[in-house]
Amino acid sequence: MPAGRSGYQFGTFQGVYTPSILTILGVIMYLRFGWVLGQVGLIETLGIVLLSTSVTCLTGLSISALATNMKIGKGGTYYMISRSLGVEAGAAVGLPIFLAQTLGISFYVAGFSESVATLFPQFPAVTVGVATLAVLLALAYFSANLALRIQYPVMVCVLISLVSFALGALRPASPLPAAPELAATAAPPLQPFWSVFAVFFPAVTGIEVGLAMSGDLKNPARALPWGTLGAVGTSLVIYLAIPLLLFRAVHDPALLRSNFFIMRDIAIWPEAVVLGLWGAALSSALGAMLGAPRTLQALAEDGVVPARIGRGFGSGNDPRLATMICFAIALAGILLGGLNAIATLLTLFFLTAYGLLNLSAALEGVIGSPAWRPEFRCPWPLSMLGALLCLVLAFMISPGGTFLATLVTGGVYSLMRRRQMKAYWGDMRYGILTLLARFSLYRMARREPTARTWRPNILVLSGSPSARWYLIALADAISHGKGFLTVAAIVPERVPDDRVENLGDSIEEYLTKRRVPALVKLQTADDVLEGACALVKTYGFGPLEPNTILLGETEQAHNVAGYVRLIRMVAGTRRNLIVVREGDESPQLSGETRIDLWWSHTSQNASLMLALAHLLRTSPEWMNARLILKTIVDSAEDQPEATRGLADFLKRSRVEAEVQVLVREKGAEVFQTIRRSSSGASLVFIGMRAPEPDEAAESYSRYYEELLSHTDGFPPIAMVLASEDIEFDRIFASPR
Repeated sequence: MPAGRSGYQFGTFQGVYTPSILTILGVIMYLRFGWVLGQVGLIETLGIVLLSTSVTCLTGLSISALATNMKIGKGGTYYMISRSLGVEAGAAVGLPIFLAQTLGISFYVAGFSESVATLFPQFPAVTVGVATLAVLLALAYFSANLALRIQYPVMVCVLISLVSFALGALRPASPLPAAPELAATAAPPLQPFWSVFAVFFPAVTGIEVGLAMSGDLKNPARALPWGTLGAVGTSLVIYLAIPLLLFRAVHDPALLRSNFFIMRDIAIWPEAVVLGLWGAALSSALGAMLGAPRTLQALAEDGVVPARIGRGFGSGNDPRLATMICFAIALAGILLGGLNAIATLLTLFFLTAYGLLNLSAALEGVIGSPAWRPEFRCPWPLSMLGALLCLVLAFMISPGGTFLATLVTGGVYSLMRRRQMKAYWGDMRYGILTLLARFSLYRMARREPTARTWRPNILVLSGSPSARWYLIALADAISHGKGFLTVAAIVPERVPDDRVENLGDSIEEYLTKRRVPALVKLQTADDVLEGACALVKTYGFGPLEPNTILLGETEQAHNVAGYVRLIRMVAGTRRNLIVVREGDESPQLSGETRIDLWWSHTSQNASLMLALAHLLRTSPEWMNARLILKTIVDSAEDQPEATRGLADFLKRSRVEAEVQVLVREKGAEVFQTIRRSSSGASLVFIGMRAPEPDEAAESYSRYYEELLSHTDGFPPIAMVLASEDIEFDRIFASPR
């Protein structure tokens, strides 16, 4: 065996074409084709064949493209989807596909047992099924090579049976041989078209068997396309011929529906059909017995299930423990399920897997990354058509079953996400997100933001998250689920690049543990404030530049001038500003939580503060907070009118809040009134004055220092300056 290779190194014919075609030409063809024709008629039967084969053919094209663009390992469908859409999506489909493959064993064995019990009533179907399953287990347990070699005589039997049936159907019309046990008694009732389709569809899903053997192929990139498409093409010719031959030989739909052995009765050599049925059913079951454990083995090797389950034995790395698990599940299927019921369940699972395989190939084509260079090219619209066809067919067959299958798949996906599994391979998810971002950014750039569409895109200049966590917590509460959040830190230029990278990773990990969705940006600069100015000026991409800067107050008096320069620069670049003072205590979010918003009708700040307070109260931490709009009037005579005005505004704005109008005490400063009224608040919003265009830096520095002095000893406070070119008051105006 060549170095670096494992498994049996099967070729195209033995490893893919033969198991695929023998699984396709199996139980459904022999025992249910006549039933399908009797249920829906010739034209509809041909339609079912063409529709089913179209799905399989489109999926085969997608498989061929995927297989010739990557090194295929064991696991078949799971391997392809996990390497394309990620390990979570692979597991979400891989586990149901494993169950479907295992139930497929039950399905094929049940078909074999049904035929044996019909021909030999002294042998109960369940007993025959259990004994057959035990023999298949022994073959698959010890040697897949021996198991696959048995396929050749089986294929000969299938070919002889088809020739015998065709000759019998083409001979001059004559009564069918008498067979009391197979006579058309009370014909089964007619079934809806999609129920009949669901029973037939597993007849074309044999490509799963060859795909599941991908890890044991000598050249998967060649074997899978040629073997899969060859099997699909061969089966299509046979499946189009059989209903035509049946229609020529039998004109009684009731007989077709009730006589499951109609092909045997038509054949010139009936025993050949029985041998073909038994051979195809057993080889299909054996193929599923080989494929399902290898899917489970691949899941184990990637850590989706315990690694011990996937342990390999012998030179072929046979998954014997996984084979025993498959045996147990298949045994339960034989004891509990009927042929038609299992067929419908298999159809839904296979449509789910086929849909995701087609979607993977379609997305690869749409993204068009340099890594997508398949030797076998399939136009992405064909793959997308296959994905949509699978979705539509699943809903037509059973909306409830499709919902249940989706629920199971979504549950497995969520479980894998919570486990935070680390894959050692790359997948296309980043490419998908890039495609969506590109599409959105180009279109956003052609539109101007308005008050109706405004969302906060917050840049938090927090430094180390552990040092000023209250800044990040407030920004997250405002933006969570509504806008973007970036946590930024300024790092000295002398810090080595690897330490900067490690710092970024540690901040991301810190945020992830606290479930704060945010981007992390590190800016290198020797001067913190200069670095902050540079970051505010340059950070962002196209229309996704930060529109709101959130920072804490300066902690050092000698930094006031630099801080004011940063504030003036933020205002000058038309960005909103929120300066947060932590206060004597952090915000108390247990018990009664209160937000005081000091209102002024003449300032854009008031509307922005109300928008921020509204967003804040939609977060889990602040949803029960009382919001009180407070304002100060000069005299008691003005109090009733101001109260009515604010109450009417809140009613028109559809904002749930309280109103409190205070009268300024004689000789008392405004901030003294604010301090007394807001004592005990969890958070206080007040507005900041914008710097005048020609105002000197020293003048605005004095204003800022006075503002800090007046608010010293306050509860946690957010000082807000609205500078963006947005009419924030229109956020609360009634839509026209």
